[in-house]
Amino acid sequence: MNHQIAQMKAYIATLNQAAEAYYQKDTEIMSNLEYDALYDKLVALEAETGIILSNSPTQNIGYTVLSNLTKVEHDSPILSLDKTKEVSKLESFLGDKTGLLSWKLDGLTIVLTYRNGELVQAITRGNGTIGEDVTHNAKVFSNLPVRISFLGELVLRGEGVISYSDFQRINDALPDEEAYKNPRNLCSGTVRQLNSEIAAKRNVQLIAFTLVSAQGHELSDSKWENMQWLHSLGFTTVDTKVVTKETVADAVEEFRNRIADYDIASDGLVLTFDSISYSQSLGRTAKFPKDSIAFKWADELAETTLRDIEWNTSRTGLMNPIAIFDPVSLEGSTVSRASVHNVSILEELALGIGDTIQVYKANMIIPQIAENLTRSGNATIPEHCFVCGGETEVRSLRDGSKALYCTNPSCQAQRVQTLSHFVSRDAMNIEGLSEETLKKFLEKGFLSQYPDLFELEQYKTEIETMEGFGKRSYTKLMTSIEKAKDVALPNFLYALGINHVGLRNAKLLCQAFAYDLEKIKQATTEDLIEIEGFGEIIAHSIYQYFHDAQHIALLERVLPYLRFPSAPIATQSESPLNGLTFVVTGDLTQFANRKALSEYIEAHGGKVTGSVSKKTNYLINNDLLSASSKNKKAQELGIPILDEAAFISQFGKPE
Repeated sequence: MNHQIAQMKAYIATLNQAAEAYYQKDTEIMSNLEYDALYDKLVALEAETGIILSNSPTQNIGYTVLSNLTKVEHDSPILSLDKTKEVSKLESFLGDKTGLLSWKLDGLTIVLTYRNGELVQAITRGNGTIGEDVTHNAKVFSNLPVRISFLGELVLRGEGVISYSDFQRINDALPDEEAYKNPRNLCSGTVRQLNSEIAAKRNVQLIAFTLVSAQGHELSDSKWENMQWLHSLGFTTVDTKVVTKETVADAVEEFRNRIADYDIASDGLVLTFDSISYSQSLGRTAKFPKDSIAFKWADELAETTLRDIEWNTSRTGLMNPIAIFDPVSLEGSTVSRASVHNVSILEELALGIGDTIQVYKANMIIPQIAENLTRSGNATIPEHCFVCGGETEVRSLRDGSKALYCTNPSCQAQRVQTLSHFVSRDAMNIEGLSEETLKKFLEKGFLSQYPDLFELEQYKTEIETMEGFGKRSYTKLMTSIEKAKDVALPNFLYALGINHVGLRNAKLLCQAFAYDLEKIKQATTEDLIEIEGFGEIIAHSIYQYFHDAQHIALLERVLPYLRFPSAPIATQSESPLNGLTFVVTGDLTQFANRKALSEYIEAHGGKVTGSVSKKTNYLINNDLLSASSKNKKAQELGIPILDEAAFISQFGKPE
């Protein structure tokens, strides 16, 4: 019994860690297949022992919401669904009743409320009891009506989703280290953004799947008829088929045959009774409603042999491992490649050439490795980039995983992104140089490294005759380049793309060395660690950059073209912000955003860092009662927490 309890505790710890990563951090530490298999083992152990531990995911609906969005308690809890992979269980579940079979969409569940015909609230599922208010983002969903003809209070549930095609388009525009693993993570990260402009650009859709209530409208006892009414109001409703015990198997196959052409991620189907009165009579368990069940696709597994691991160097230097294996047939197509995502997963699977592996298609679409049966672990991490031969480096990412990077800034695979960052708005702000234009300039030999941007006039004739350019475009580009020669030192340092040095850290670096580039170049690691908000990783990155012969050579080429303004007078004795260190977090209402507040503080002699420490004077957070790590740290250290009103009262605000 003790061994079984210990095993249960191990399963629970792993499952809860995976759920926290999935629901709160929009990342994944295991596949759905692995999660479901481990969950089933836990359920079996609980049944065998008759013991259920308090933190078991079989009892808990989700995780506590941790964000800067307003938290709202649901009027009624949103429960998980019991699940099966057997069609026969769907048949026995229905009995002699009529049911509705629909897609189980893999997105973010949202509860919407309309009053007087207008959308007034949108709340995420959260932990099933408490969700987050994302009304500002729901109002810009691409297909969601913000005004409807029905004027009574209307409450419905739907799934926020981003299509596979939009997912690919958005990921292609992101740096590789910021790319999302799947549409569900992208949608969750988008809907929970504080800035609704991001959601508007990402084409989030809302697909309704349940009508909860409609005051003043006589609801039918049929969920099907109520969904048709929702559809008539302008809502996109989930694809649904009316089924009986005799027809449900054929309906499952019909949905299965549509997966390859369906542009929305789906991890199965949902079967629910059509009758509302019958559904309500069944009640619910602590975790599941009794009127619905989820049908999970039984992943088709194929056993094969791993033959090679390719490493593709991306435009940012990230080297992605791709497993190459003997071709196998899965879900009606032949596959021989699967992404391993990063070094952590490569090591976790203990992959080696010649290993016997099991592969499947996640959501019946994306090839993945389910398990490594032999686990030789003989795969080696390449020490050199296959594109340029430069040295590689394993780096820790924000989500705790490890990834491999090419460290050669001259790598052809990286140059476009490096140059694109250099000319971006917060860096050198050179307009007229899109990624496509930079690619063309690289291909034609006009550019190789960033100093070449200031010598483009030698290609005047060639550029003017390029397709899509002309004399006017060339003149505008030269004007923008000339303007960029007058650049603030922090923006230039940010433009260099030093690892871990964003614009905020670039400003702190300049402040620490009185805006003297020579002093920054000569700074030791010990000097750099002393800067508020810096640690060993940032300090080492800066030191390494300015002690690399290639970087110094590029600097010497570009500096004659640039004019840095005199150091700003940041020690204004009359400013109450002078000499104070702040951390800014959460959503703002009085300032346009956190960047605007940070710039105001810095312009008046203050500093803004990213983390709370003993050197922090104030934490600014409108949610004074937040349980965030920053609030907790400030409370532990006795650092005052100010909301915007208190900050403005004490320190002012720009007119």
